[in-house]
Amino acid sequence: MDAEEAEFDVVIVGLGPVGATGAILFAEAGLRVAVIERDPEVYRLPRAVNLDGEIVRAMQGVGRGEAVAALLQPVRPGERAGFTDGSRNWLFGTEVRDFGPNGWQPMNMFDQPEFEAYLRAEAIGHDRVTDHIGFEATGIVDDGDRVRVTIVPVDGDRSTVVTGRYVVACDGAASSTRKRLGIGWESLGYDHDWLVVDVTVGDGHTLDLDTVQVCDPDRLTTYVCTKDPYRRWEFRLNEGETAEHMLEPETIAGLIDPWTRRGTYEIRRAAVYQFHAATAERWRAGNVFIAGDAAHQTPPFLGQGMNAGMRDVINLAWKLPLACGGTCGEALLDSYQAERDGHARDLVEWAVSIGRLMEHLADVERAERDGSRPPATPPELQSSGYGQGRGQPPLRAGVVRCDQVGDGGAAGHLLAQPIVVDHDGRRRRLDDLLGPGFAVVARTADDAEPSDRPQAVLDRLGAPVVVLDGLRVERGHIDRLFESSAAAIVRPDRIVYGHTTDSTDLDELIDSLARSLHLEPIP
Repeated sequence: MDAEEAEFDVVIVGLGPVGATGAILFAEAGLRVAVIERDPEVYRLPRAVNLDGEIVRAMQGVGRGEAVAALLQPVRPGERAGFTDGSRNWLFGTEVRDFGPNGWQPMNMFDQPEFEAYLRAEAIGHDRVTDHIGFEATGIVDDGDRVRVTIVPVDGDRSTVVTGRYVVACDGAASSTRKRLGIGWESLGYDHDWLVVDVTVGDGHTLDLDTVQVCDPDRLTTYVCTKDPYRRWEFRLNEGETAEHMLEPETIAGLIDPWTRRGTYEIRRAAVYQFHAATAERWRAGNVFIAGDAAHQTPPFLGQGMNAGMRDVINLAWKLPLACGGTCGEALLDSYQAERDGHARDLVEWAVSIGRLMEHLADVERAERDGSRPPATPPELQSSGYGQGRGQPPLRAGVVRCDQVGDGGAAGHLLAQPIVVDHDGRRRRLDDLLGPGFAVVARTADDAEPSDRPQAVLDRLGAPVVVLDGLRVERGHIDRLFESSAAAIVRPDRIVYGHTTDSTDLDELIDSLARSLHLEPIP
């Protein structure tokens, strides 16, 4: 760019947990970032309650993994997540673990006001981030080489313009940016009203540690054992019930009575929401991207709403720097929707299937009560429940060797991250050896010897070669892909791009990566 160069590389609209995470990641990648947020303080009531170990892992990559983990609830003895019948008898589920394949606790309960305050402070305190707190974005014009965002203070009417090469809109489910771009929703077929009640528990409560989906024919209910001392219920409204009735204090107390005595808790929040399942028709319009709730909405049964949004900005956090720096062509950014839409859709559909599984199990119990024949479990629901065999979906398109992708494979999935003792005797998580960008991971030094031109690709990307031989695993395990493959390429977000096979050597793998990235020609 010339004299018209954008002031910032990225302008983020919305500084909730997704926007703040994006600001941190983009800034740590060397980009100049502006953030626009209308609310001067973080929202003080809880919304999201679960953080995946994958997200902690991403924060590890920018030196904040331990700080984030310190805000999360450690696993409590005997803690489980699963399904129960209407009398809260355990049907099936899984134990909550304190260490998983991402190198951190897999499922982490947290308090959103506390966590979001940390993220916001880290974002606006970064020396590459300029904040416009107390401002609202009222217009976006994409000029092709830059985007002009008009902002107005919420307590005034004098507008100003912030310019960026790209805009990432993380401005929520009612995103004004998405509406300005004329992007509609694709419904995935789940719209139900639920009462959500968050409480602070005190002495004498009788609540246990199981997070459960209660498949009660009389009322579907979710109970979440969130971060101490908080707990949450979600009660589905039955036909004919109104939000006004459900929000009456006596109604709420009556719903909680079977769980614990009155006087042993205080209500933090009670609200009726319609749980939606939808994804945006488009995730990009020119140089403007949408992320988080602006791009997808999911029922909360998997705890993936905020996590999916954070994956959106994790995805952009390595692609935008490559495009901004001229290492890769702009076409690389088309892979954002190709990767994130399919992945988010898989998770939304999984959450919907959990809701339908709850309905099905309630129908089974109703039939047993009535003495009638219970309905058969639809095949698509048989693996939907926690601990029933379904796992995180892979990326199925974009910067990944699509011919190697499968539900049980390695390409498109996150590389396992054990804790290892390195060659110098230091105890480290594996990602710390890989560096912040692409990496080649190989079983032995002999397995990691590309020829000159592929090596030039690695040099262009700043991709080191990491040899597993000689590392001692202290916790977790080396990814099982290395049982059959000699080497793999790992992306900056720790997703496996692809691996060597009998018909694909490392040179060919690197060449295909260069094509997938639209890598600019190497002199």
